[in-house]
This record gives sequence, C-alpha cells and structure tokens, in this order.
Amino acid sequence: QVQLVESGGGVVQAGGSLRLSCTVSGRTFSRYAMGWFRQAPGKERDFVASISGSGKFTYYADSVKGRGTISRDNAKNTVLLQLSSLKPEDTAIYYCAVGYGPNTRSSAYEYESWGQGTQVTVSS
Repeated sequence: QVQLVESGGGVVQAGGSLRLSCTVSGRTFSRYAMGWFRQAPGKERDFVASISGSGKFTYYADSVKGRGTISRDNAKNTVLLQLSSLKPEDTAIYYCAVGYGPNTRSSAYEYESWGQGTQVTVSS
C-alpha cells in the first residue's frame, strides 16, 4: 500500500518562498513520476508541477513557471517543491501524488495515489 506524507506548509508573506516535501513509501519510487497539485477553497484541484521517475524531466503549470522548482531524491523516496515570489493566489492546500508510470503528467486522473495535503497560506 502506497503512502505519501507531505510537509512544509504554513503561513508565508507575499514575496517569500517555501519548500514542500513529500515522502513516499510502498512503491519502487524511481519508477513513477511524481506530481504536485493544489486546491484553493471552492476551486478545482489544479496541476502545479511534475517530475519524471528518473528526475530528468520536469513540467510546470504556467502559474508557477519561473517561480517553482520540483526535484526528487530517489534514494530518500522524497519529492520537493520549492516556490518563490509567493503571491496570495498561491494560497491553497498542496497535494503530492504518485503517477501511474514514469513520465510527467499534468492531469489529476493520471495519478493513482495522493497525500493528505499541506496548507499553504500567503499573506499580503
């Protein structure tokens, strides 16, 4: 059974930065792409970033391109998301997810398992 545990959320001032972490167990981690999504109150869950199983390929939503960096440490079964120049509209619950395969994906339907989420609040 795969388990994902996110950490690193909190309250951050606009213009600041944060780093979210997600640790995965129950999978051969390097075989699967990982993704970060976010959901603001009353809105759908949106794609943020994805990284391939090898870590060689990454893909970002336009909303975070240039401000976000996704990375992974396959030896530690961990994926990170760093966001800088934070804006109030970045406020959301952030979820990490395990893909069905090794390639980057942007649709939530292409991820099989999800963490419980971590709240990020950006104050203006």
